[in-house]
Amino acid sequence: MIDADYRPFHPNPSKPEFIPPKGAVDAHCHVFGPADKFPYSPLRKYTPCDAPKEKLFALRDHLGFSRNVIVQASCHGKDNGAMIDALRSSNDMARGVAVIDDQVCDAELQTMHEAGVRGVRFNFVKRLVDPKPHDYYRKIADQVAKLGWHIVVYFEAADLDGLVSFLESLPTTILIDHMGRPDIAQGIDSHGFVQFQDLMARNGNIWTKVSCPERLSTMGPPYDDVIAFSRALVAAFPTRVLWGTDWPHPNMKSHMPDDGHLVDIIPKIAPTKNLQEHLLVTNPLTLYWDE
Repeated sequence: MIDADYRPFHPNPSKPEFIPPKGAVDAHCHVFGPADKFPYSPLRKYTPCDAPKEKLFALRDHLGFSRNVIVQASCHGKDNGAMIDALRSSNDMARGVAVIDDQVCDAELQTMHEAGVRGVRFNFVKRLVDPKPHDYYRKIADQVAKLGWHIVVYFEAADLDGLVSFLESLPTTILIDHMGRPDIAQGIDSHGFVQFQDLMARNGNIWTKVSCPERLSTMGPPYDDVIAFSRALVAAFPTRVLWGTDWPHPNMKSHMPDDGHLVDIIPKIAPTKNLQEHLLVTNPLTLYWDE
């Protein structure tokens, strides 16, 4: 049974006015269940409603996108079955990011690679998971780097100070979720956001997703207070940014966003055709499809 305060995804998202370029990728989304086929982890910290692959692919088409990157979410733990099933059903139009532990063997990783997995996720958000010591993650990083995979890292702004040296020690490309979740109320010139930009400027292997204004905004829709943050990163690092819906928006407490409206934010943060092409096509294809 889903959590009493869990909000289901929008039942009828609008058709966006912005038309994504041909080949556009929704580079951050999830699949949940269905629970009767892919049970949720007994160690989960939330229980969502089912959000199966069929709903995700229908949304992709409705929004005008061509491909998805499906990120393993904490409610499924280390059982990547739902995500891998979606990849295998996608006709090569989806790639995946897995959650694994330090006991995974090379043969298991190769099977995931053949299904379309190209990265692993390290989650440091304590309300969602119980993070492990850094050496635990370094062991995994060394193992997946041999396959050319990258590492997706999820943390909140207050955690960045304690993660900088760890991030800079990792041996492969790093992709940071949702701009490191900056504190929007502190403004674009805040220490935390300047520190985040400096981290990216120093390390050419660090990318970020300019996604999830609905989670970061202090004002709510249409999330205008987040646009300057995303736009600054797109302008400064045009070849190292990705965008995604975050569908089905797990654990949104205040409201459930309209995915069509989220798509219409894209030209505000990437105002030229060239920036849009990098953000939605060239960059995700480079990271996930180029072999």
